[in-house]
Amino acid sequence: MKIQDRTFIISGGASGLGKSSAVEIIKAGGYVSILDLSDEEAGQELEKELGPSARFFHCNVLESESIAKAVQGTVDWVKKTGKPLGGVMPGAGIGLPAAVLNRKGEPLNMDDVDFVLGVNLRGVIDLVRQTVVHLAKVDPEGPDGERGVIILVSSSSAFDGQYGQVSYAASKGAVASMALPMARDLAGYGIRVVAVAPSLFVTNLTAGMSDRVRKAIEDTFVFPNRAGNPPDFSILVKHIIENPMLNGAVIRLDGASRLSKL
Repeated sequence: MKIQDRTFIISGGASGLGKSSAVEIIKAGGYVSILDLSDEEAGQELEKELGPSARFFHCNVLESESIAKAVQGTVDWVKKTGKPLGGVMPGAGIGLPAAVLNRKGEPLNMDDVDFVLGVNLRGVIDLVRQTVVHLAKVDPEGPDGERGVIILVSSSSAFDGQYGQVSYAASKGAVASMALPMARDLAGYGIRVVAVAPSLFVTNLTAGMSDRVRKAIEDTFVFPNRAGNPPDFSILVKHIIENPMLNGAVIRLDGASRLSKL
């Protein structure tokens, strides 16, 4: 599917992997609706930075009404620009490390579990379901009759989660496991679904890591022997959009890293 003159929704798009993906899409001639928790002032600054091909919508993915408002705002914007929807990347995510039983013998806090699962799993499904209602009505493109693509953001933790990552790994494992059934659900509408599972990337989410933990993870990378940078992620996002044969797959983006227990 071509990116040029199509509009893509990205949650968590104000920073990190989401923002880098927005920049890549805009460079390719696309338009981006950025959904994020940032305040309106920060959103306006982001729009100025990215230019007229970007529009910011304040959104809390834990609240269905907030998602509905942002998606409808995007649909209204699309009507004004004439640039039809092309897909959605629910990239908003949270990491809240905690062991099932910590070193003090205290059990995992279920409010924290609900928070992680709410953002990383429920929020993903909610944004996708509310977007595809509109995406399914877009005129099909090309000989395959493609209407759009869903790019899910999983994690290498889905496969080899570390100490304290039960909630996070569970949420990202669920995201990975739903790529194929979601692709099957949406195939009749000409909508593809692909999940990307990155390992350690330089983002706000990982900025709070200790040097010891960061070094331990970087040492697991086979090649290149470093953490990923946002452009490494966003060029894959561009390729997924443009390659119609990528569907129902989970792509590990990790330099052949396999995480240890740490």
